[in-house]
Amino acid sequence: MTALLDTAVARWGGRAALRYHDAPISFAALSAHVERTARALQGCGIGPGDAVALLLPNTPWHPVCFFAVLRCGACVVHLSPLDPPRVLAAKLAESGARVLMTTDTPALLHAAAALQAQGSVGRLLVGADAVWGGDAPPPLPEGAERLETLAEAPPTPWPQIRAENLALLQFTGGTTGAPRAAMLSHANLTAAVASYVLYAGPEESAPGLRIIGVLPLFHIYALTCVLLRSLVLGQEVILHPRFDVAEVLHDIGTLGACSMSGVPTMWIALANHNAAGFDFSPLRWAHSGGAPMPADVEARVTAIIGTRLGGGWGMTESGPAGTRIPPGAPMRAGLIGVPLPGIDVRVVSLADPSQELPQGETGELAIRGRNVFGGYWNRPEETRAAFCDGWFLTGDIGVLDADGMFRIVDRKKSLIISGGFNVYPASVENAIYEHPAVREVIVAGIDDAYRGQAAKAFVVLRDGHAPFDLGDLRAFLAGRLGRHEIPAALEIRAELPKSPVGKLLRSVLEQEIAMQTGKT
Repeated sequence: MTALLDTAVARWGGRAALRYHDAPISFAALSAHVERTARALQGCGIGPGDAVALLLPNTPWHPVCFFAVLRCGACVVHLSPLDPPRVLAAKLAESGARVLMTTDTPALLHAAAALQAQGSVGRLLVGADAVWGGDAPPPLPEGAERLETLAEAPPTPWPQIRAENLALLQFTGGTTGAPRAAMLSHANLTAAVASYVLYAGPEESAPGLRIIGVLPLFHIYALTCVLLRSLVLGQEVILHPRFDVAEVLHDIGTLGACSMSGVPTMWIALANHNAAGFDFSPLRWAHSGGAPMPADVEARVTAIIGTRLGGGWGMTESGPAGTRIPPGAPMRAGLIGVPLPGIDVRVVSLADPSQELPQGETGELAIRGRNVFGGYWNRPEETRAAFCDGWFLTGDIGVLDADGMFRIVDRKKSLIISGGFNVYPASVENAIYEHPAVREVIVAGIDDAYRGQAAKAFVVLRDGHAPFDLGDLRAFLAGRLGRHEIPAALEIRAELPKSPVGKLLRSVLEQEIAMQTGKT
């Protein structure tokens, strides 16, 4: 990973790597900040074998701290600024990180100081947003240290880093139960970046293009597909600490940003925004990931922005490289496309994952490649259960269609068995999204005295649309779904649970249902 940065700086030194507070930061300037911060970390005693946690939004401090930690030979622990205090403390304890790096925006500084005060970290290093043109730095709480004023270690050769060395502990699946961290090596991350770079066409790979960086960099999707990929290609990432429709429209209309990666909820927000007459033509590449995109929503977004949404599939454990949907592929629910270069994907039996299923049969997706992680941190049993014959078992249920493209049916853990029939929540959600009043929906399984299980729909209505009841919904879905698939319950809500990147979280509702029924 450090070689990835060095090569990018050597190729693109004078070009803008980042834009923040409407000011460009060159590759050379980014590198200088990384070197200075890495020496400061060395002065704090950080070196090979250590873990350093980052609690950072989308500011230049993220790439600076990320690469500085790696330069020292240590590994990064990504924390989400949207996690509650107890989850942050649990992740720090799980990772063993005793140094925390953050910035001085009030909410983050308060959260980081609380973690230090309760003993979750020993050392708190704070980078001033003013370094990048932000407001004057506020006073630091007792025990915190200014990152930019730390003494640097004397210049010495940097530690030798091998491809198989641990680079990142990326937490996944922490919405229920204890958080677990995927171990991603330098080789895993560089291989994932290479897969995306090799897949992109020459126009999308041109240096100097401006990329909208609104996905949070602490998430693997943005880290690899936005930041690292753009660094390799010599492109400029416009960093935003949070998603805001007006700012995205400014990036496109005023700055000429030509590419954006987002999660479905971001694209839905853009589609629902009153942007009539806005010229989306500069936006030539639009990518959606992190969660399935309902086909009718994809069609509506495409009609508004005038650009087909690119999509694909991947996981934290794959860095997240997996598949991409080829340009011109016909829209259909659950489509994830073909494997990226250097990656193998197959469908295996749910009963015996060592057996590959023939084309057209539904089973569990398995993946292998240099990008696939080495296992879960300090969880050898879970790691062994996650692999079969060198293939990572993803937990996603899918099928290889007749045209040679993969399609996701649902998550294995979310499968609803109703009257002996399999009901896939994602398929039910896709049908409900066709209702003109539905803005967002999650379908989860509930107990049913007759069928054992049945589907329940949790719905958020679009602005200006009147509520409907279960009978209305069932009448709408008749002919769109099988009788066993139609929800037996409906709940209209003001909002649905989402992850820090805006991904709808079915698992949170599943946990809520389990608590209500006493199954936790």
